[in-house]
Amino acid sequence: MTTASSRTRWHHLLLAACIALVGARASAHHSFAAEFDIEKPTEFRGKVLKVELINPHSWIHVEITTSSGAKETWMVEGGSPNQLFRKGFTKNSLPVGTEIQVSGYQARDGGKRVVGRTLTLANGQPLFFQPNELPKPTH
Repeated sequence: MTTASSRTRWHHLLLAACIALVGARASAHHSFAAEFDIEKPTEFRGKVLKVELINPHSWIHVEITTSSGAKETWMVEGGSPNQLFRKGFTKNSLPVGTEIQVSGYQARDGGKRVVGRTLTLANGQPLFFQPNELPKPTH
């Protein structure tokens, strides 16, 4: 036999679980301005090391060679896998070793991460990787 008190407790537990799930999902996603700096435009050319089509954003890992000859790995953020699949981008669209030119905005914390504004293959072909138009610098 259930009492009104135990039903109320179950309702509170269910409500708390729903709030926790919604909060976790919301915190996993971020806005452009929270993560990347419009005043830090970044461009580089390098070879694809890895492509990750994962939610909420896809990532391309690119190895570049700095002017001093050192190797660095940069991560390029793109749209969600579903957005990319609908535009024809799959994991096979960008094989490991492919050379690409990346233009984007660097992470606010100065890390080796950019949100990809434009990606271009070595032959000049543009590559769709960002479903939304990104903000433009203010100056």
